[in-house]
Amino acid sequence: MATYRQLQTAFWQDTFVLDLTPEEKYFFVYLMTNSKTTQCGIYELPKRIAETETGYNRETVEKLIKRFEEYGKIAYCDATKEIMILNWIKHNKINSPKVKACIRKELKQVKNSEFVTLFLAQCERYGYGIDTVCIDLGEEKEKEKEKEEEQEEEQEQEEKAGPAPDPEISPADKSPDPITFYQENIGVIPPLVVEDMTQWMDGKHFDEPNEIIVEAIRETVTNGARSWKYTTKILIGWAERGLRTLQQVQAAMLEHEQSKAKSYRQSSNKDTPYQSGFDKRAAADKHSRNLCKVDKLLLKKTRGTILHKIRSYKG
Repeated sequence: MATYRQLQTAFWQDTFVLDLTPEEKYFFVYLMTNSKTTQCGIYELPKRIAETETGYNRETVEKLIKRFEEYGKIAYCDATKEIMILNWIKHNKINSPKVKACIRKELKQVKNSEFVTLFLAQCERYGYGIDTVCIDLGEEKEKEKEKEEEQEEEQEQEEKAGPAPDPEISPADKSPDPITFYQENIGVIPPLVVEDMTQWMDGKHFDEPNEIIVEAIRETVTNGARSWKYTTKILIGWAERGLRTLQQVQAAMLEHEQSKAKSYRQSSNKDTPYQSGFDKRAAADKHSRNLCKVDKLLLKKTRGTILHKIRSYKG
């Protein structure tokens, strides 16, 4: 941003300027000399700033910007709020190395790549050499935009295709490792336990030995035993009952839990000591009430006897 801008005296005799209204002349001078102007003629000018500095309202500012766009004197980008004075380079020479360095710096800050491309084309037209190696002409942004679009397309295709099927897993991979499960839930496994566990895994006792051993260890931990001896008793019990698959084992465990629940309900229906005591107290209360009834009958009978004797005595 410069501290001042020069305006040639011939400006006022320009045929284009002579045909402008006073309002248009004022605004045109403002566009070339306001506080946001740059050496390259491309700068950011929010309409709110134009309102404040010119004293015009928003409607007037927008009307004047559109009018000068129609005149072919400026280009305005609402997205970046940037303006480009199209004939700026024609009236402002850039032969000085310092000026060129300043322009290169300013062009790096321009957000609208079309303005930069147009400015460089004008430089070539008027014979001003500008090094564009370090200037972003929007190519990187275009590449990033294309990459984002490709990623969005891939994502949409994936969503349409649905989730990818799970990779096939061999039966050996599906089978759990009892030794690892033991270490994770009980602790370090002794060599003797490993040897004994390996024998249970040979398939002689169960069709799914690994799954059943893991289930037995889980049952051990649930019951708070945490010992291989306890697990062995569980395995022996299942083997003696002829349970060879995990499904049979789980069905038997469920049946056992249901049986325990049924027995508990039956035992809950029987009289408890507290209930028996209550019944005894109820019987005692009933007996007491019966005694009261008997006493009342006796008292009534005795009273009748006494009254009868008194009447006999008077007679």
